[in-house]
Amino acid sequence: MSKPSRWPLGPDGIRFIVPDYIVETLRQHPLCRDLYPTSFGYYPKAGGHEMQRDLHDDHLLIYCLGGVADLQVEGRPHRIGRGDLVLLPRDCVHRYQADAADPWSIFWVHFEGSLSDDFIENFGYSFEQPSLPLGVQPRVVEDFETLLAVRQSGFSQKVYIHVANHLRRLLTYIAVQIAKARHGHQPLNLDEIHGQMLHHLHGHLDLNQLAAHVNLSRFYFAKRYKEMTGSSPIQRFIRFKMEHAAYLLDTTRKPVAVIARELGYEDAYYFSRLFKKMIGLSPRDYRRLKGV
Repeated sequence: MSKPSRWPLGPDGIRFIVPDYIVETLRQHPLCRDLYPTSFGYYPKAGGHEMQRDLHDDHLLIYCLGGVADLQVEGRPHRIGRGDLVLLPRDCVHRYQADAADPWSIFWVHFEGSLSDDFIENFGYSFEQPSLPLGVQPRVVEDFETLLAVRQSGFSQKVYIHVANHLRRLLTYIAVQIAKARHGHQPLNLDEIHGQMLHHLHGHLDLNQLAAHVNLSRFYFAKRYKEMTGSSPIQRFIRFKMEHAAYLLDTTRKPVAVIARELGYEDAYYFSRLFKKMIGLSPRDYRRLKGV
């Protein structure tokens, strides 16, 4: 039987249990009886989160956005970290516990339905490998957020039919990503990488830091990034900086030296050379051309 979680729901956590009468409707309706959620949620930095299940009658999918947790499946230990996807089928004996120093942040969904076992089979699940390193993918995050948005939509039958079919889309998309990961074809998540670059726009970011962020070697990361984009990661980072510099030149009267410092360049002449190389004009000529 399940051991109750000892983790209190935090102020930013979300736990949504589908009411029994809605579950019964989903179970019988031809548009969603194949697959439907029974509960879902989001737990950020879930310190103290712990669960043990010796018997359960639905499937559970967990997507880790950050932090760490220890997982045991049928007695086998696993370490779960950022970007890992965990699948725990019905009747799978398991236990998980958030790391005390760096607790995980997770989306999760319990689901069942007449074809739910087939969706599990489509994942290619095995007890030996209950988790896969997919990375933090914006589309998967958005799909989980769409599930959570039902809390604002009431309890109408049509809303839950939509949610059930959205869950179908999420699971089939994840199955494709699992197949790519297993065959070594998983592309770099450019949205996430570029998000890191933009986050460090006013400072410094080197190739080692970017490679470590996606758990790849410096050489392999740079090679794959250039294959996908046609430029090096650092060239793209510098271009982001120069594009933001152009925006500041367009919208403010800040001196060039001040803009350079705001973007992490103490040497205004060096900054000006980079700007001209990327944009085609010096900062002063660019501003003069724009009439600012």
